[in-house]
Amino acid sequence: MPNDPSNPLIVQGDRSILLDVHAPRAAEARSALIPFAELEKSPEHLHTYRITPLSLWNAASAGYSPETIAEVLEGLSRFPVPAGVLKWTVETMARFGKIRMGIESEERLSLTVETQQIWRELSASKHMAKWLTPADPQGRRFTLALLDRGTVKQELLRLGWPVKDEAPLREGAPLEVSLRTETRGGKTLALRDYQKEAAAAIVGDKGPGTGFGTIVLPCGAGKTVVGMAVMALLKTDTLILTTNVAAVHQWIDELKDKTDLPPDSVGEYTGDTKSVLPVTVATYQILTWRPSKEGPFPHFSIFRERAWGLIIYDEVHLLPAPVFRVTAELQAVRRLGLTATLVREDGAEGDVFSLVGPKRYDVPWKDLEGQGWIASAACVEIRVELEGEREIAYAVAGQREKYRIASENPAKLPVVESLLARHSDEGVLVIGQYIRQLEEIAALTGAPIITGKTPNAERDRLYGAFRSGEIRSIVVSKVANFAIDLPDASVAIQVSGSFGSRQEEAQRLGRILRPKEMEARFYTVVTSQSVEEEFAANRQKFLAEQGYEYSIIRWDEESI
Repeated sequence: MPNDPSNPLIVQGDRSILLDVHAPRAAEARSALIPFAELEKSPEHLHTYRITPLSLWNAASAGYSPETIAEVLEGLSRFPVPAGVLKWTVETMARFGKIRMGIESEERLSLTVETQQIWRELSASKHMAKWLTPADPQGRRFTLALLDRGTVKQELLRLGWPVKDEAPLREGAPLEVSLRTETRGGKTLALRDYQKEAAAAIVGDKGPGTGFGTIVLPCGAGKTVVGMAVMALLKTDTLILTTNVAAVHQWIDELKDKTDLPPDSVGEYTGDTKSVLPVTVATYQILTWRPSKEGPFPHFSIFRERAWGLIIYDEVHLLPAPVFRVTAELQAVRRLGLTATLVREDGAEGDVFSLVGPKRYDVPWKDLEGQGWIASAACVEIRVELEGEREIAYAVAGQREKYRIASENPAKLPVVESLLARHSDEGVLVIGQYIRQLEEIAALTGAPIITGKTPNAERDRLYGAFRSGEIRSIVVSKVANFAIDLPDASVAIQVSGSFGSRQEEAQRLGRILRPKEMEARFYTVVTSQSVEEEFAANRQKFLAEQGYEYSIIRWDEESI
């Protein structure tokens, strides 16, 4: 049967899928693709998705079959779907469930493999012998220690064998918690449809779901509210891990504002305060601290101090390796990862899949912008010249030093001054990588500065003054990249960054995407004809792929 030329999808032999956003069934196609394909680019007219082994195993873990996926592709494709793509989908998804994990005893788990070939492969692996003990060659069964549950799943995924984990999750201590219908501040609180869908994707619509997985939502879309919605559905003691003390305080404020939890049931576990209560919010930094490089992590005990029924990993794409290690042990606990982007510069997306859980929900940024849930934003790259002695120093420097010279170009300072004057009645964040540069900007403009050395109490005071409008601009280092809620920020000026990090760009843009009437502005100031310009191209590509308008101008005061 010939395909319908008005259909929205074009499936290509390299397993990429183009979505024509102007086609009649585009919205239907977008929803149908989310469970089994990764959104790579979403510019104005054609969005690009890609089918990967990980995306198919995500789908298989959620109960999707190759037949369902083939039905979606063939029913929505403008042209015939390449036979190789469909065959590869069947073969790849068939690997999920070939290895199943279950309970052997109180201290041991069983690992049952479906074929003799897989049994021989694992039996011959010296690497896997560290964790797997052959138990029954005829039944093709191994056993492993309870604490190695996550590590084995992680290692088998690297071998191309995703594990179907059927070992039950334990019940945590019960905790009565519900979302308010009205915040303590008097605002009506109602979950948005996509927030309900995200929470249900973890817990299930009519009873327990898998209880573990990752939710991907843009900054400003209310990931914290999704976390609290999952807490309200599961009603159990909860440990929340996040990136810094300011984020800890924001979580605690949100819990007190939007749930009926008594204040004395919410604890803070940071370098400043160590209180373990039914709901405890901690930083990754305190958990990964240890007195010596080879010593133990003394604060890991927090994971075992209570019968946690849920662990929430905020900004899960930043999960540090030592926390991955303990997460590998905590596979019997329900786990929720929250992030704006699953991009990890270290390529450890598979570890998030194995240890925290597969992606359960995702939505394109521009969809939420179109519905008014996040702000629209224009991205502008402003290029300045490198002049005088610095031009000579740059010419003879090594690659890393070239980047720093270009990043700290003094010609950026007049640009920042001019932009601050132009947006004097708006909330403006000046964001950068290098402290010396930021201190110069703060001294020049009179704006307060927040860096890693700023005491937590002072950070909270300055963020509070910014939210209230008492101060209109703040100079911030990369400490503000993550988990900071500054709803009144509508302008960001980026003066330096981390070598074109896509992850960082998503987070920095997210600082200004809280819903507001005006269009947000995201400026990046770059030294032209330098390595900084090359790295900026990588960040520019990422923003354009999310569908954001991106313009490049050369600096003069009349050009903006």
